[in-house]
This record gives sequence, structure tokens and C-alpha cells, in this order.
Amino acid sequence: MREIQVTINGRVYRELVEPRMLLSDFIREKCGLTGTHVGCEHGVCGACTVMLNDSAVRGCLIFAVQADGQELLTVEGLSENGEMNDLQKNFSECHGLQCGFCTAGILMSTTDYLNKNPNPSQKEVKEMLSGHLCRCTGYDGIVKAIEKTIEDNQKKVLQRG
Repeated sequence: MREIQVTINGRVYRELVEPRMLLSDFIREKCGLTGTHVGCEHGVCGACTVMLNDSAVRGCLIFAVQADGQELLTVEGLSENGEMNDLQKNFSECHGLQCGFCTAGILMSTTDYLNKNPNPSQKEVKEMLSGHLCRCTGYDGIVKAIEKTIEDNQKKVLQRG
């Protein structure tokens, strides 16, 4: 067993873990944050995507001990003062989710992507989404929700500007 300390969504977690425990399992089992889902456990489906030091990563491909001393953001940390952020609201409004299993990972990847590329084309959005498997939506609502978020963000920049 090894003790690690990880800051998740602004809260510090100090836990004993097996050296081979996956980060996704640590988040769910040790920290009780069940929004991060585990699908394929091979990094293919994207359901376990979280932000590690401001970059999207697959939680099933990283050991918890590798995150020692690092900062994580999970889907639970996207809301602001208990309110969904714009991306989450747009997923709801544009019907970008159905069963919701893949949604948390897509939200995390999209957050990272839009932070780094605030004005992508539809083709670029679809390429980013190619790293996620969604069996329910056909991606149309997801793409519309992301495009609406891009538009909302651009309006905010113009209003500030």
C-alpha cells in the first residue's frame, strides 16, 4: 500500500492505495465521485476521461499513484455553485445525452478542447469526439451542444470586449 494525496475539484484526498489501482477506480471507490464512469478499461471509449493538471486524460490508463501530488477535475467539478455550467446546460437543451454513460467523459474532453481551441470548426469538434464511444445519441445532439457552447462563449467575449 502507498499513501497518496490528490486534489480533486479543489478538495484534498489523502488515501492508501494499492500501487496498481487505476485512477478511475481511485476516484470512484476511494473518493466516492461516481460521475467518472469506467467502460472499456482500455482507453478506447473515453467514459473515464478526467482532467489531470488541466489536460484531459483517460483515468483507466493511469495508476492512482501517478497522480500523487497532482490536481484533478472530474465532471462533479464542472458545476459552479451547484449550477450546471454552460456546456452542461447545452448538453441538456440540445439533447446531447440519453443514457448518460459516456457524457461525463465527453464533457471533460470538450472542456479541455475548448480551453485550448475556443473556436473549432464542426469538423474539428467531430474529430475530437472520435475518441469517445456513444451508443445512444448518434452524436448529433452532442455536436449541436458543443457548437452552441462555442457560440455562447464568443458572445460572452464580445460583451466583455
